[in-house]
Amino acid sequence: MAQSHIPALALMLLAAATLGGCGADGLPQTGLASPDGPAAGSAYPATEAPAFDGMPNPFGDLTERAQGGREVIEQPTLADIFAPSPLPEMSWGDAKAPVTIVQYASLTCPHCRAFHKTTFPELKRAYIDTGKVRFVLREFPIGKTSGMATIALRCAPPEKYLDLYGRYMDQQSKWVSQEVRLDPIFEVAQQVGMTRSQFDACRQNQGMIENLKWVKERGRKLGIIGTPNFFVGDKLIKRELSMADIRELVEPQLRSGPASAAIQ
Repeated sequence: MAQSHIPALALMLLAAATLGGCGADGLPQTGLASPDGPAAGSAYPATEAPAFDGMPNPFGDLTERAQGGREVIEQPTLADIFAPSPLPEMSWGDAKAPVTIVQYASLTCPHCRAFHKTTFPELKRAYIDTGKVRFVLREFPIGKTSGMATIALRCAPPEKYLDLYGRYMDQQSKWVSQEVRLDPIFEVAQQVGMTRSQFDACRQNQGMIENLKWVKERGRKLGIIGTPNFFVGDKLIKRELSMADIRELVEPQLRSGPASAAIQ
């Protein structure tokens, strides 16, 4: 029954409340990781992902350990971070802003929700709306439920993307569960005008799903290990950021005028 997911979800949220982020295995991260990422030559196992709503799961969260299979760049450059994507970048702010922040997020992650609720509004007012920061939001779904919601999110019109993202964050308690429950996921998407036929067609769009897989795989190659993880310029931070953190990271780059504005 639908109620069976509640205890496990409650335990996950309680555990996450004391930590810095959500791990790529679907569990909270166990602390504040070094910003330097995995060692050069480290990799993840290449194992087939489990079934996902009747098709292969491109977001299968396997045991992502450094043991054979996937390249991880030790110190990604801006060119690495902004390599051309098969999907349009979802970004806000001036494309020529002197600093770019990239957030990797999973819709089921409570720390992503906390960042969006408490820090993002001030970040937007102080830096994005003033032309100082370009903010890029990239999908890094953790678990099949997050994967399904992510597919729906990408099917929203671009002008409604951030609105739907915020609704999924605000309403996590209504739709997040260990099993994939299509109806609650659709009910959130419906709030921005998505019809059930659009939702059903979207989740069968294998081309778009493969492109989302590329976005997540690129994140792994760049050293992303969970959510929220951030690039501020070319500096990788593997934890939730506060506004104080953002000021400490952004202000020196504003003073020095980094080349991030040239990467679009």
